[in-house]
Amino acid sequence: MPVAKRAPLVVVLALTLLSCAAAGASGWKAVASGGASARAYGIKVIVPGQAGGATPTVSAPNDAVQFSGGFSYGGDPNHPLVSTGSANASVSAAAGTNATASASAEVSTVSVFGGEITAASVVAHASATAQPGSATGNITGTSVTNLVALGQPAATDGATVVLGDWGSLRTIESGATGTTATGYHGFVTALDIHLTADHGGLPAGTSILVGYAEVAAEAAPPEPVVPAPKTRGKKGPNVKKAAPEPKLGLPPIRQPPQITPPLKTPGGHVFPVYGPSSFVDTFGAFRGDVSGGWHHGDDVFAPLGAPLLACASGTVFSVGWNPVGGNRLWLRDGAGNLYYYAHLSAFSPSAVNGNKVNAGDVVGFVGNTGDAEGTPYHLHFEIHPVGLLGLGYDGAVDPTTYLTAWKHLQDVSFDGGNAWAPRGTIGTAPKSGAILISATDISSADGLDPGSLQRALRPVTGEGSPAAAASARVHRQKPGAGQPTAAGP
Repeated sequence: MPVAKRAPLVVVLALTLLSCAAAGASGWKAVASGGASARAYGIKVIVPGQAGGATPTVSAPNDAVQFSGGFSYGGDPNHPLVSTGSANASVSAAAGTNATASASAEVSTVSVFGGEITAASVVAHASATAQPGSATGNITGTSVTNLVALGQPAATDGATVVLGDWGSLRTIESGATGTTATGYHGFVTALDIHLTADHGGLPAGTSILVGYAEVAAEAAPPEPVVPAPKTRGKKGPNVKKAAPEPKLGLPPIRQPPQITPPLKTPGGHVFPVYGPSSFVDTFGAFRGDVSGGWHHGDDVFAPLGAPLLACASGTVFSVGWNPVGGNRLWLRDGAGNLYYYAHLSAFSPSAVNGNKVNAGDVVGFVGNTGDAEGTPYHLHFEIHPVGLLGLGYDGAVDPTTYLTAWKHLQDVSFDGGNAWAPRGTIGTAPKSGAILISATDISSADGLDPGSLQRALRPVTGEGSPAAAASARVHRQKPGAGQPTAAGP
């Protein structure tokens, strides 16, 4: 890896990077007391004197998700100066006495200057939480994987890498302001490439920012206790007068799409819940919250801890927590269609951002986290066909006919140890816990017979036994079920 020959150049580059990081957060106003806000974008190319290019920026409130296909800038269509695979961003913010904010951006297969700089994935994540007298935040989950610069693996721990005599790059640039008593404001840029000289057709001063997330939260003070008016001749305790709830400025409600296009997913689909379950068509039903006013999916009811399966082969992303979905994740299949899983009790070890999974792999377990707390255990499941991603989060279609057509697996394997739930998350996210995967009935054991316990614990062999099911490595279909369907209805 090339290194700087003169210390003054390194100093200049470091100062330049700091100014770029500060520019990323410029214009961001501190939130008012009791406020929370978040914003994120996948990639932005800033070119002096030129228009540049960028994927859309999403901001909260209200909660929002932005799905972008491949991004390219400069050069010609076959040889762009900057190109990426998918670039997604999501934000969530909730104001009040307990204010929370979360922002994420995920970009895949980054290539700059025809492959001089490449990365398999870039993820930026920031979160903040505040309550009276206490505020904190972090950038946990931010990462750059398989970063290569000028043919050499590059560090991804915040170090500055000099790019010949024309520029530099830095990973995980972050900053935070505020105090534990006044609120928290933080941001992170996962990958920052800055040109100090003309290169590849772009002028000096150009910045290429990949993966940006920013959050701010400040708690509202506790509501004051207002004495009730005194009534002559009567005595009674003073009561607390509740302050009026602020009205959220919700966007106009967009009507749900009334189409169910074929998904054309390589390898087909399987039903996302393993074991006994039930669901009815509730897509489009009224929802008086920040989800746009209507139900974007179906709820599949099943016992607590029932395994959740990848409905298609693809890539897992946005694994984590938000106040509405609780423990949630997204799955992108080989055709670019997206699937949303919410209210999980815990994740499996396969649920890692950027991880490749096969149809039928266990990715999590049924629960009722997020705004489903107190409801029967279920999976909230959504389908976002690739052709409707331009509509953002409202590009969801009714999953009922797809779920009815998809096949239920009889056996699954769960290789990988313990389930997990995220630590250090915002709001009322649950602490990590254990999920019961299997149990053995030893009621037939007799304390007077030394060998009876061993016999009770011995696997029962034969067709349909637990041992036979466990030995079937992956995804045997029910008799007569056929192969997973390759599309929807």
